[in-house]
Amino acid sequence: MTAYSILDLSPIVEGGTPAQSLSNTLDLAQHAERWGYRRFWLAEHHNMPGIASAATSVVIGYVAAGTTTIRVGSGGVMLPNHAPLIIAEQFGTLATLYPDRIDLGLGRAPGTDMKTARALRRGMDKADTFPQDVAELIDYLGDGADDQRVRAIPGQGTKVPVFILGSSLYGAQLAAAYGLPYAFASHFAPAALEQAVAIYRHRFEPSETLDAPYFMLAVNVFAADDAEQGDYLKTSMQQGFARLRMGQPGPLPRPVENIGDHLDPATIAMVDQALSCAVMGTPDNVAMEVSQLIARYSPEEIIFNGPIHDHAARLRSFEIAAEVMQSI
Repeated sequence: MTAYSILDLSPIVEGGTPAQSLSNTLDLAQHAERWGYRRFWLAEHHNMPGIASAATSVVIGYVAAGTTTIRVGSGGVMLPNHAPLIIAEQFGTLATLYPDRIDLGLGRAPGTDMKTARALRRGMDKADTFPQDVAELIDYLGDGADDQRVRAIPGQGTKVPVFILGSSLYGAQLAAAYGLPYAFASHFAPAALEQAVAIYRHRFEPSETLDAPYFMLAVNVFAADDAEQGDYLKTSMQQGFARLRMGQPGPLPRPVENIGDHLDPATIAMVDQALSCAVMGTPDNVAMEVSQLIARYSPEEIIFNGPIHDHAARLRSFEIAAEVMQSI
């Protein structure tokens, strides 16, 4: 059976607060644990009025403390924003507190606009050291050498599972070369999906971590008990994504009855292309569309993303997705 997981950005909705968002995140994770989801991942974004998971490792600890069996991790930590040692210590601490339950997904993008990236990283003129930083981080989490002068404490020996995240061919090549599991951001950037998966599988080199490719497909889900409700729920993400692309990020908008009254046709086409890796509507339709994605890409795991304004509707959407995955 294809494993299934959740990607949560802890959305701050119009009319809501960060405190409510974080509470809803924990509630969703607790439901996800009962519904059989394998992982619950949170993503690092900064200066985003609609996302409450900026301090990603802190939120991971909050969710892990409120659950018992589900794996909790990052989808992902944007490593160029941090020194590898800091992330090794943070996730080593999490793995020490919650053994065999913590994942570390790593991304190369800043997760924000360039002005905020400068505030995070101070300097933007250094060369791309992402491959070296990933290797350094993995080394800190490993057993270490007798003569190693710098150690992650806690961290050393925890061997927190590391995933490479990406929306281009770069991440696919790096994950393949390092023999790491690979998650593609098809939920918002599907254009290079087929090529990235092919490169990852073709170039994969077995490692101490993994002896065969492990590919995770990101899929938006807007499931409901009737088709019209699924369309309605999706309009929040359509509006929010359009505003983000126009440089006007904000809280997750309330859904609307007719998206054409709020976005022009060209914008709708752009948004729908970016969000095309999605399943929606009734349980039967979601089952059909998920089955088609599995047949096409053969993922070892699907990670569902579902930014839905109403928390109860969001829970129901992920519940339907879990029922579908169990049935197929």
